Amino acid sequence: MTHTIISGTNRVGSNTLKVARLIGAILKEKGQESNLVSLEGLDLNGRSPELARLESEILIPTQKFIFVIPEYNGSFPGSLKTMIDLSDIKPVWWWKKAMLTGVSSGRAGNLRGLDHLTGTLNYLKVAVLPNRLPVSMIDKLIDAEGNLTDASTIAALSAQVDEFLNF
Repeated sequence: MTHTIISGTNRVGSNTLKVARLIGAILKEKGQESNLVSLEGLDLNGRSPELARLESEILIPTQKFIFVIPEYNGSFPGSLKTMIDLSDIKPVWWWKKAMLTGVSSGRAGNLRGLDHLTGTLNYLKVAVLPNRLPVSMIDKLIDAEGNLTDASTIAALSAQVDEFLNF
């Protein structure tokens, strides 16, 4: 089964995308295929041809989503909410599963954003893995080359992925 990782921000050069790529590498180490969807550059001003292609080629066929979401003003980014709102809800989201990882430069790892996105996904009939991982102080865990260097955070992400593979 192919998993789709969604980097939940359109901010260029974000730490969110770096963590999303790491999760993709963890999945690959575990023998799992994954797609990576970045919201960078995605036209979210309406149902664009690009969004329709993303839906038909990646989102609709996906059964298990992994969301990596940064903290934006105590929640998750509006760009992610807009992408969800513009999507064809039933074929994209209904009866699927999701794993959520929050990232922030603060000390809570986007706990509120994880709660908010869980509520949104549950409304869309998406089952969310109970282990929602908050990654705090992300700016201190990534080196100058953009690599996550904290062994305990990498281990926690790997354990979360293991749970999701069995979910």
